[in-house]
Amino acid sequence: MSLSGTTTGRRGRPGHSLGSLLDVAVAVFNERGYEATSMDELAARLGVTKSAIYHHVPSKVDLLRLALDRALDALFAVTEEPGATTGRAIDRLEHVVRGSVRVLAAELPSVTLLLRVRGNSEVERAALDRRRTFDRIVTDLVRAAEEQGDVRPDIDPAVTSRLLFGTVNSLIEWYRTDGGLSADDLADALVATTFQGLRARP
Repeated sequence: MSLSGTTTGRRGRPGHSLGSLLDVAVAVFNERGYEATSMDELAARLGVTKSAIYHHVPSKVDLLRLALDRALDALFAVTEEPGATTGRAIDRLEHVVRGSVRVLAAELPSVTLLLRVRGNSEVERAALDRRRTFDRIVTDLVRAAEEQGDVRPDIDPAVTSRLLFGTVNSLIEWYRTDGGLSADDLADALVATTFQGLRARP
């Protein structure tokens, strides 16, 4: 099963696609926690029977996997865009940061769920492994930008990467898509405040 904008899973009762099921599941997981959420509760929230849910997914853990992959796939897609793969490393890093903010805004519930997993299951551990891979991509960009003389050399690239994306990740605590601040405006503000301290001084 995949979720990339449109749903390709089988359709159940009218109005309940895999996508709408996943949206509700993510909302409830964020409200109650994954472990505390039962399939009975998901069915009640959707107004369907559990069998209608099982028409789309074999288990609750599959819902978690799909939700985490939704966020992770979007983040990794940013790292494959031309702006992230060509040009000076500092510009590629900025592209990844801006793209990550856009992903966070577009997939806020799924990104929130991703940032709250602690590795309590195989699915969560796999998600954390993918997060570490993403972190390494960002760290490598910071290191390359430092080698090119565009990033200050007095801070370890891994620390810079953690600080930078710690700022990005903190947005889940207060950013709301209906708050009047667009994802692009948010990215502009974040880049303006963080990259000023990041760039090497002439």
